[in-house]
Amino acid sequence: MRVLGIDPGLTRCGVGVVEGVPGRPCTLVAYHVVRTDATDELPHRLLRLETELNALVGQYEPESVAVERVFAQHNVRTVMGTAQASAVAVLSGARRGIPVETYTPSEVKAAITGSGVADKAQMITMVQRLLRLDAPPKPADAADALALAICHIWRGGTRARVAAAAAKIEAAVQKAKNQQAAAVRQRGGTR
Repeated sequence: MRVLGIDPGLTRCGVGVVEGVPGRPCTLVAYHVVRTDATDELPHRLLRLETELNALVGQYEPESVAVERVFAQHNVRTVMGTAQASAVAVLSGARRGIPVETYTPSEVKAAITGSGVADKAQMITMVQRLLRLDAPPKPADAADALALAICHIWRGGTRARVAAAAAKIEAAVQKAKNQQAAAVRQRGGTR
């Protein structure tokens, strides 16, 4: 599975592309940081972010996109910018019909380090080890995006299979109900 992970940010948006299967070591495909100028107007920054993310999704053709879920911080301005960048990131996958999953920072930390409270240095070290890289990915936004992609490969595949199985069961139940209703109508009775 090829996953494009996105660590949303309005000034720096990390993007990491990883391939792998659950339970096996993953392979680095690429990583980038999309930057926007803090002095530009918000619409121009969001447009640049959208253009760059769409180009990267088109270039790497992931099977899934994993985006860090925005969490509350004390700085409302930072949260708003991150939330706007997150929406653009989610749309970059959704526009192409690619499944998009979101993960909280603690979910990603737990998947990568085994601890939901790991610090930034631990995360970067583990991403380097898990991808068998000679040096840590820099900047940290790129490492975070790679961690999201790894997390999705290891955990998201299971989520997607469970959701697909549930949808299949729901469809079968609905089909059975429709058939039962049609049979009752055909007999001219009610049930």
